[in-house]
Amino acid sequence: MDIDNGVEEEEEEEFGFSRNYFLAKELGGSGKKSACKLSDIDLVDEQELRAAASNIEPKHEKEVVALMNSYRILYPKWVFELRCGFGLLMYGFGSKKALIEDFASTALTEYCVFVINGYLQSINIKQVAISLAEVLWDQLKTKLATTSGNLPKVQQPFSSRSMDDLLAFLNGSQAQDKDCFICVVIHNIDGPGLRDSETQQYLAQIAACSCIRVVASIDHVNAPLLWDKKMVHTQFNWCWYHVPTFAPYRVEGMFFPLILAHGNTTQSAKTAAIVLQSLTPNAQSVFRVLAEYQLAHPDEEGMPINNLYTICRERFLVSSQVTLNSHLTEFKDHELVKTKRHSDGQDCLHIPLMTEALEKLLMEIRQ
Repeated sequence: MDIDNGVEEEEEEEFGFSRNYFLAKELGGSGKKSACKLSDIDLVDEQELRAAASNIEPKHEKEVVALMNSYRILYPKWVFELRCGFGLLMYGFGSKKALIEDFASTALTEYCVFVINGYLQSINIKQVAISLAEVLWDQLKTKLATTSGNLPKVQQPFSSRSMDDLLAFLNGSQAQDKDCFICVVIHNIDGPGLRDSETQQYLAQIAACSCIRVVASIDHVNAPLLWDKKMVHTQFNWCWYHVPTFAPYRVEGMFFPLILAHGNTTQSAKTAAIVLQSLTPNAQSVFRVLAEYQLAHPDEEGMPINNLYTICRERFLVSSQVTLNSHLTEFKDHELVKTKRHSDGQDCLHIPLMTEALEKLLMEIRQ
């Protein structure tokens, strides 16, 4: 009898839950809908929100410094693995940008380092391959000039070649020395500009080239789903390193709209200055030349690329057109510079900032 009573009580309890559920649905459906809209929320200005975020005081500084020092002990091991043909993949909480840049600037001084900022919204993967081919070509010319070797002739410029031809050149037999390679640093290889399948396939093929080594970082929890088994173990040939830095994503976050702030399509001088501070001193100097020209010639459509190259060459800011092109590609990726077609047909460079903002920007980068 007691068993039967227990079963009946459980059934009544379940029936009560079910009945209450449907009663709640009926009451919810008959109620009035709220007239509030998301657009009614009074959002703060994006610049104010970013300024407030930048003023947040860092915590546990001593522990973070000790953590970074523990990673520096691994630098010789990382270089050895690169020389053995492996790629390095950094993951963990916090921005890995400063860590990877410190590794490249201290431990990879003997090698050519090529940087790809995957956190940008759009990246031209073919332009990346063209730039790598040009860097490798300059490296081969320098090496063979010192050894009096015969340099193979380039039949056509790299810019007019297909991706297959560029990959074949990067993986060609010119680079016989395994210790002679280009280190490709990819910040956020899982970023929005590199996340599609086709781009990842091309990156894997580039990583598999005999003269290329890749050091990359990931931050998205599902980033490994971008690759199949062949890409991970054969092409990228990753050595995985858990290197949490607990560093804020200051540079990476600048290129993503803030949810709690009003969007601002006009790039401010402050944002441009922060971006420029992340570039090399030579790149900043090249940008300064372009900005000064634009302020001195406000009625012109822009500065011709040939004029910029001539001035930068005279000031010893660049050694070749390839170096200048790498700076310009970086400017365009960060949306600091745009290309315009002049009335006479030549390409001109233009900074998309008002005169007042450009003057303020020059004052900030001169400090």
